[in-house]
Amino acid sequence: MTQAKTIDCPQCGKPARIAADNPYRPFCSKRCKLVDLGDWLDESNRIPDPSGSAPGAGPADDPEGGLPH
Repeated sequence: MTQAKTIDCPQCGKPARIAADNPYRPFCSKRCKLVDLGDWLDESNRIPDPSGSAPGAGPADDPEGGLPH
């Protein structure tokens, strides 16, 4: 029998099993999974905008509708 591979939990750093019977993978526990979700919901975690534009500076915020001049 082979042991399940483990990685460091992205939230707390403890070992987390990467196996089908770990419903929280890649996290070690339900708590770590929920803390991570909360970070995304309150926007502590964000994916950077490759265009470098400021948040909220999309076409909907442009008074001319984002149309070229």
